Amino acid sequence: MRLTVDRERCEGHGVCEAVAPDLLQLDDQGDLVLLLEENADLPADQHDPAAQSVAICPVAALRMEN
Repeated sequence: MRLTVDRERCEGHGVCEAVAPDLLQLDDQGDLVLLLEENADLPADQHDPAAQSVAICPVAALRMEN
């Protein structure tokens, strides 16, 4: 399971960071940073926070993929 970010859609609201702070962070320019290596599988204990971040994103910029 992976978490992906559509950077073109992301508007930097930061609500995803609030529910998944170990996975996502806004940088100083307001750009979303995924705190995992590119294409890395999510740790099992981060599946729920990742799913919550996908569900809460107001612009649907996040997606979970197998």
